[in-house]
Amino acid sequence: MVYLVQPRLVNEPFGDAGLLLDFSFKSRAILFDLGDLVPLPAGTISKIRQVFVSHMHMDHFAGFDRMLRLLLNRTAELQVFGPPGLTDAVEGKLRSYTWNLLDETSEDFTIIAAEWNLKDELTRSRFKARNKFGREKLGVEALASRRLLMEPDFHVEAVALDHGIPCLAFAFQESLRVNVHKARLDELGLPVGPWLTEAKQLVRSHADPDAIVTIPGHRDMKLGDLLSAKVLVTGPGERICYATDLAFTEPNLSRLIALAEGSDYLFIEGGFLDEDEAIAASKHHLTASQAGSVAAAARVVRSVPMHFSPRYLGREQLLLDEFQKGLTTGLATRFSD
Repeated sequence: MVYLVQPRLVNEPFGDAGLLLDFSFKSRAILFDLGDLVPLPAGTISKIRQVFVSHMHMDHFAGFDRMLRLLLNRTAELQVFGPPGLTDAVEGKLRSYTWNLLDETSEDFTIIAAEWNLKDELTRSRFKARNKFGREKLGVEALASRRLLMEPDFHVEAVALDHGIPCLAFAFQESLRVNVHKARLDELGLPVGPWLTEAKQLVRSHADPDAIVTIPGHRDMKLGDLLSAKVLVTGPGERICYATDLAFTEPNLSRLIALAEGSDYLFIEGGFLDEDEAIAASKHHLTASQAGSVAAAARVVRSVPMHFSPRYLGREQLLLDEFQKGLTTGLATRFSD
Protein backbone atom coordinates (compact mmCIF):
# COMPACT_ATOMS: atom_id res chain seq x y z
CA MET A 1 0.00 0.00 0.00
CA VAL A 2 1.22 3.50 -0.85
CA TYR A 3 0.72 6.02 1.94
CA LEU A 4 -0.62 9.55 1.52
CA VAL A 5 2.36 11.03 3.38
CA GLN A 6 5.88 9.93 4.23
CA PRO A 7 7.04 11.03 7.72
CA ARG A 8 10.65 11.79 8.60
CA LEU A 9 12.43 13.63 11.39
CA VAL A 10 13.96 16.95 10.39
CA ASN A 11 17.04 16.44 12.56
CA GLU A 12 19.08 13.58 13.98
CA PRO A 13 17.96 12.39 17.46
CA PHE A 14 20.18 14.85 19.37
CA GLY A 15 18.88 17.80 17.36
CA ASP A 16 15.75 19.89 17.66
CA ALA A 17 12.45 18.04 17.51
CA GLY A 18 10.61 18.39 14.23
CA LEU A 19 8.69 16.10 11.89
CA LEU A 20 8.10 16.55 8.16
CA LEU A 21 5.10 14.92 6.49
CA ASP A 22 5.85 14.84 2.76
CA PHE A 23 2.87 14.09 0.50
CA SER A 24 3.58 11.21 -1.87
CA PHE A 25 1.89 12.55 -4.99
CA LYS A 26 1.68 16.30 -4.41
CA SER A 27 4.12 19.15 -4.16
CA ARG A 28 3.06 19.68 -0.58
CA ALA A 29 4.28 19.06 2.97
CA ILE A 30 3.21 19.62 6.57
CA LEU A 31 5.65 20.38 9.39
CA PHE A 32 5.37 19.70 13.10
CA ASP A 33 7.52 22.23 15.01
CA LEU A 34 9.83 25.00 13.85
CA GLY A 35 13.21 24.21 15.38
CA ASP A 36 16.43 23.97 13.38
CA LEU A 37 15.40 23.74 9.71
CA VAL A 38 18.90 23.85 8.18
CA PRO A 39 18.73 20.15 7.17
CA LEU A 40 15.69 20.85 4.98
CA PRO A 41 16.49 21.98 1.42
CA ALA A 42 14.87 25.19 0.19
CA GLY A 43 12.77 23.16 -2.25
CA THR A 44 11.32 21.11 0.58
CA ILE A 45 10.53 24.16 2.69
CA SER A 46 8.77 25.74 -0.28
CA LYS A 47 6.29 22.81 -0.27
CA ILE A 48 5.21 23.36 3.33
CA ARG A 49 1.67 24.73 3.58
CA GLN A 50 0.92 24.20 7.28
CA VAL A 51 3.11 24.26 10.37
CA PHE A 52 1.93 23.00 13.76
CA VAL A 53 3.94 24.43 16.68
CA SER A 54 3.93 22.51 19.96
CA HIS A 55 5.13 25.51 22.03
CA MET A 56 7.31 28.55 21.61
CA HIS A 57 10.54 27.50 23.31
CA MET A 58 13.48 28.48 21.11
CA ASP A 59 14.32 24.95 19.95
CA HIS A 60 10.76 24.57 18.66
CA PHE A 61 10.27 28.01 17.09
CA ALA A 62 13.63 29.48 16.05
CA GLY A 63 13.27 28.01 12.55
CA PHE A 64 10.51 30.51 11.81
CA ASP A 65 13.15 32.94 10.55
CA ARG A 66 14.61 30.49 8.01
CA MET A 67 11.17 29.63 6.70
CA LEU A 68 10.24 33.31 6.44
CA ARG A 69 13.42 34.13 4.54
CA LEU A 70 12.90 31.33 2.01
CA LEU A 71 9.19 32.00 1.42
CA LEU A 72 9.18 35.79 1.56
CA ASN A 73 9.52 36.39 -2.19
CA ARG A 74 6.94 33.79 -3.23
CA THR A 75 3.23 34.06 -3.78
CA ALA A 76 2.09 31.61 -1.15
CA GLU A 77 0.09 31.24 2.06
CA LEU A 78 1.59 29.63 5.14
CA GLN A 79 -0.71 28.57 7.97
CA VAL A 80 0.86 28.32 11.42
CA PHE A 81 -1.14 26.59 14.18
CA GLY A 82 -0.21 26.65 17.84
CA PRO A 83 -1.13 27.20 21.50
CA PRO A 84 -2.11 30.44 23.27
CA GLY A 85 0.48 33.12 22.60
CA LEU A 86 1.26 31.95 19.07
CA THR A 87 -0.08 35.05 17.32
CA ASP A 88 1.93 37.40 19.53
CA ALA A 89 5.02 35.25 18.91
CA VAL A 90 4.56 35.41 15.13
CA GLU A 91 3.97 39.15 15.29
CA GLY A 92 7.05 39.60 17.48
CA LYS A 93 9.20 37.75 14.95
CA LEU A 94 7.87 39.83 12.07
CA ARG A 95 8.24 43.13 13.95
CA SER A 96 11.92 42.44 14.60
CA TYR A 97 12.69 43.19 10.94
CA THR A 98 12.43 46.37 8.85
CA TRP A 99 10.02 46.03 5.93
CA ASN A 100 10.49 49.36 4.10
CA LEU A 101 11.13 47.50 0.82
CA LEU A 102 7.70 45.84 0.87
CA ASP A 103 4.64 47.44 -0.71
CA GLU A 104 1.50 46.55 -2.65
CA THR A 105 3.62 45.36 -5.60
CA SER A 106 5.52 42.79 -3.53
CA GLU A 107 4.94 39.06 -3.91
CA ASP A 108 1.67 38.12 -2.24
CA PHE A 109 3.13 36.08 0.63
CA THR A 110 0.76 35.66 3.57
CA ILE A 111 1.06 34.09 7.01
CA ILE A 112 -2.09 32.96 8.81
CA ALA A 113 -1.59 32.48 12.55
CA ALA A 114 -4.22 30.09 13.95
CA GLU A 115 -4.16 30.10 17.75
CA TRP A 116 -5.97 27.36 19.66
CA ASN A 117 -7.40 28.27 23.07
CA LEU A 118 -6.93 24.60 24.21
CA LYS A 119 -10.71 24.21 24.29
CA ASP A 120 -13.14 24.99 21.48
CA GLU A 121 -11.93 28.07 19.63
CA LEU A 122 -9.38 28.82 16.93
CA THR A 123 -8.52 32.50 16.48
CA ARG A 124 -7.00 33.47 13.14
CA SER A 125 -4.92 36.52 12.27
CA ARG A 126 -3.32 37.44 8.95
CA PHE A 127 0.09 38.96 8.17
CA LYS A 128 0.59 39.98 4.52
CA ALA A 129 3.88 40.98 2.92
CA ARG A 130 2.03 43.59 0.84
CA ASN A 131 0.86 45.14 4.10
CA LYS A 132 4.35 45.09 5.65
CA PHE A 133 3.13 42.22 7.83
CA GLY A 134 0.71 44.31 9.83
CA ARG A 135 -1.61 42.23 11.98
CA GLU A 136 -5.17 41.75 10.70
CA LYS A 137 -7.77 39.92 12.77
CA LEU A 138 -9.75 37.37 10.79
CA GLY A 139 -12.10 36.15 13.50
CA VAL A 140 -12.77 33.20 15.76
CA GLU A 141 -13.84 29.74 14.62
CA ALA A 142 -15.84 27.53 16.97
CA LEU A 143 -14.46 23.99 16.98
CA ALA A 144 -16.66 20.93 17.42
CA SER A 145 -13.61 18.80 18.23
CA ARG A 146 -9.84 19.05 18.68
CA ARG A 147 -9.37 18.94 14.90
CA LEU A 148 -7.43 22.08 14.06
CA LEU A 149 -7.27 21.38 10.32
CA MET A 150 -9.77 19.40 8.26
CA GLU A 151 -9.40 18.54 4.57
CA PRO A 152 -11.10 15.87 2.48
CA ASP A 153 -8.06 13.58 2.52
CA PHE A 154 -6.99 14.04 6.16
CA HIS A 155 -7.28 16.02 9.38
CA VAL A 156 -4.86 17.11 12.11
CA GLU A 157 -5.93 17.05 15.74
CA ALA A 158 -4.22 18.18 18.92
CA VAL A 159 -4.18 17.70 22.68
CA ALA A 160 -2.65 19.98 25.28
CA LEU A 161 0.03 18.49 27.53
CA ASP A 162 1.93 19.91 30.50
CA HIS A 163 5.56 20.98 30.01
CA GLY A 164 5.44 23.58 32.75
CA ILE A 165 3.58 25.50 30.04
CA PRO A 166 0.96 24.15 27.62
CA CYS A 167 2.61 22.04 24.94
CA LEU A 168 0.64 20.51 22.06
CA ALA A 169 0.88 16.98 20.72
CA PHE A 170 -0.48 16.34 17.23
CA ALA A 171 -1.95 13.49 15.22
CA PHE A 172 -2.26 13.37 11.43
CA GLN A 173 -5.14 11.13 10.34
CA GLU A 174 -5.63 10.08 6.73
CA SER A 175 -9.35 9.85 5.91
CA LEU A 176 -9.11 6.66 3.90
CA ARG A 177 -6.18 4.87 2.31
CA VAL A 178 -6.76 4.32 -1.42
CA ASN A 179 -4.27 2.44 -3.58
CA VAL A 180 -4.13 1.24 -7.17
CA HIS A 181 -3.95 -2.52 -7.84
CA LYS A 182 -1.51 -2.42 -10.74
CA ALA A 183 -2.13 -6.02 -11.84
CA ARG A 184 -5.88 -5.41 -12.11
CA LEU A 185 -5.20 -2.16 -13.96
CA ASP A 186 -3.15 -4.08 -16.55
CA GLU A 187 -5.69 -6.90 -16.81
CA LEU A 188 -8.44 -4.43 -17.71
CA GLY A 189 -6.22 -2.54 -20.14
CA LEU A 190 -6.50 0.69 -18.17
CA PRO A 191 -3.73 3.28 -18.49
CA VAL A 192 -1.90 4.96 -15.64
CA GLY A 193 -2.24 8.71 -15.37
CA PRO A 194 -3.73 11.68 -13.49
CA TRP A 195 -7.21 10.16 -13.73
CA LEU A 196 -6.21 7.72 -10.99
CA THR A 197 -5.46 10.57 -8.59
CA GLU A 198 -8.85 12.09 -9.35
CA ALA A 199 -10.53 8.72 -8.80
CA LYS A 200 -8.77 8.33 -5.44
CA GLN A 201 -10.02 11.76 -4.38
CA LEU A 202 -13.57 10.74 -5.27
CA VAL A 203 -13.25 7.63 -3.09
CA ARG A 204 -11.83 9.60 -0.14
CA SER A 205 -14.68 12.12 -0.41
CA HIS A 206 -17.25 9.25 -0.37
CA ALA A 207 -18.56 10.21 -3.81
CA ASP A 208 -21.58 8.45 -5.33
CA PRO A 209 -20.57 5.03 -6.77
CA ASP A 210 -22.35 6.09 -9.98
CA ALA A 211 -19.98 9.03 -10.40
CA ILE A 212 -18.34 8.86 -13.82
CA VAL A 213 -14.54 8.67 -14.00
CA THR A 214 -13.10 9.92 -17.29
CA ILE A 215 -10.23 7.70 -18.48
CA PRO A 216 -8.23 9.10 -21.43
CA GLY A 217 -7.95 6.62 -24.29
CA HIS A 218 -10.52 4.31 -22.72
CA ARG A 219 -14.25 4.26 -22.14
CA ASP A 220 -15.44 6.10 -19.05
CA MET A 221 -16.23 3.98 -15.99
CA LYS A 222 -18.33 4.35 -12.86
CA LEU A 223 -16.45 4.79 -9.62
CA GLY A 224 -18.28 1.82 -8.12
CA ASP A 225 -17.15 -0.40 -11.01
CA LEU A 226 -13.51 0.53 -10.40
CA LEU A 227 -13.93 -0.43 -6.75
CA SER A 228 -15.76 -3.69 -7.42
CA ALA A 229 -13.12 -4.65 -9.99
CA LYS A 230 -10.52 -3.94 -7.27
CA VAL A 231 -8.66 -1.48 -9.45
CA LEU A 232 -8.86 0.80 -6.41
CA VAL A 233 -8.28 -0.86 -3.04
CA THR A 234 -9.18 0.87 0.22
CA GLY A 235 -7.97 0.43 3.77
CA PRO A 236 -7.82 2.29 7.10
CA GLY A 237 -6.16 5.68 6.83
CA GLU A 238 -2.65 6.20 8.16
CA ARG A 239 -2.29 7.84 11.60
CA ILE A 240 0.92 9.60 12.64
CA CYS A 241 1.35 11.04 16.13
CA TYR A 242 3.99 13.53 17.30
CA ALA A 243 4.62 14.30 20.97
CA THR A 244 7.48 16.23 22.50
CA ASP A 245 8.37 17.99 25.74
CA LEU A 246 5.98 16.59 28.33
CA ALA A 247 6.15 15.64 31.98
CA PHE A 248 5.61 12.02 33.04
CA THR A 249 2.29 12.57 34.81
CA GLU A 250 -0.96 10.63 34.72
CA PRO A 251 -2.97 13.46 33.07
CA ASN A 252 -0.35 13.81 30.32
CA LEU A 253 -0.16 10.08 29.70
CA SER A 254 -3.91 9.67 29.62
CA ARG A 255 -4.31 12.38 26.97
CA LEU A 256 -1.33 11.26 24.89
CA ILE A 257 -2.22 7.56 24.91
CA ALA A 258 -5.77 8.41 23.79
CA LEU A 259 -4.34 10.52 20.95
CA ALA A 260 -1.78 7.94 19.84
CA GLU A 261 -3.87 4.78 20.34
CA GLY A 262 -3.16 2.35 17.49
CA SER A 263 -1.17 4.86 15.45
CA ASP A 264 0.98 3.70 12.56
CA TYR A 265 3.75 5.96 13.90
CA LEU A 266 4.48 7.65 17.21
CA PHE A 267 7.40 10.09 17.22
CA ILE A 268 8.06 10.81 20.89
CA GLU A 269 10.69 12.60 22.91
CA GLY A 270 12.70 10.47 25.29
CA GLY A 271 15.91 12.31 25.96
CA PHE A 272 17.13 11.14 29.38
CA LEU A 273 18.45 7.92 30.90
CA ASP A 274 16.69 6.40 33.91
CA GLU A 275 19.66 7.33 36.10
CA ASP A 276 18.76 10.98 35.43
CA GLU A 277 15.01 10.60 35.93
CA ALA A 278 15.00 13.38 38.55
CA ILE A 279 16.61 15.78 36.08
CA ALA A 280 14.07 14.84 33.42
CA ALA A 281 11.22 15.43 35.88
CA SER A 282 12.61 18.84 36.89
CA LYS A 283 12.61 19.88 33.23
CA HIS A 284 9.18 18.35 32.51
CA HIS A 285 10.63 15.81 30.07
CA LEU A 286 10.43 12.05 29.60
CA THR A 287 13.18 9.50 30.01
CA ALA A 288 13.74 7.10 27.13
CA SER A 289 12.20 4.18 29.01
CA GLN A 290 9.18 6.28 29.99
CA ALA A 291 8.71 7.19 26.33
CA GLY A 292 8.93 3.53 25.36
CA SER A 293 6.32 2.59 27.95
CA VAL A 294 3.94 5.23 26.53
CA ALA A 295 4.38 3.77 23.04
CA ALA A 296 3.65 0.30 24.41
CA ALA A 297 0.52 1.48 26.23
CA ALA A 298 -0.74 3.19 23.06
CA ARG A 299 -0.13 0.00 21.06
CA VAL A 300 1.41 1.88 18.17
CA VAL A 301 2.76 0.01 15.16
CA ARG A 302 6.07 1.90 14.97
CA SER A 303 7.61 4.15 17.61
CA VAL A 304 10.55 6.50 17.05
CA PRO A 305 12.34 8.20 19.97
CA MET A 306 13.76 11.67 19.38
CA HIS A 307 14.99 14.91 20.99
CA PHE A 308 17.80 13.30 23.01
CA SER A 309 19.66 15.43 25.56
CA PRO A 310 23.14 16.41 24.33
CA ARG A 311 24.55 15.22 27.68
CA TYR A 312 24.49 11.73 26.15
CA LEU A 313 26.37 12.47 22.93
CA GLY A 314 28.30 9.35 22.03
CA ARG A 315 25.95 7.21 24.15
CA GLU A 316 22.94 7.11 21.85
CA GLN A 317 22.69 3.32 22.09
CA LEU A 318 22.03 3.52 25.83
CA LEU A 319 18.99 5.70 25.19
CA LEU A 320 17.77 3.35 22.46
CA ASP A 321 18.24 0.36 24.76
CA GLU A 322 16.24 2.01 27.55
CA PHE A 323 13.52 3.00 25.08
CA GLN A 324 13.30 -0.66 24.06
CA LYS A 325 13.13 -1.64 27.73
CA GLY A 326 10.16 0.68 28.17
CA LEU A 327 8.45 -0.90 25.17
CA THR A 328 8.84 -4.28 26.86
CA THR A 329 7.90 -3.42 30.45
CA GLY A 330 5.07 -0.96 29.71
CA LEU A 331 3.30 1.28 32.22
CA ALA A 332 1.89 -1.34 34.58
CA THR A 333 3.99 -0.53 37.63
CA ARG A 334 4.97 3.06 36.91
CA PHE A 335 2.48 4.72 39.27
CA SER A 336 2.05 1.90 41.77
CA ASP A 337 3.48 4.02 44.57
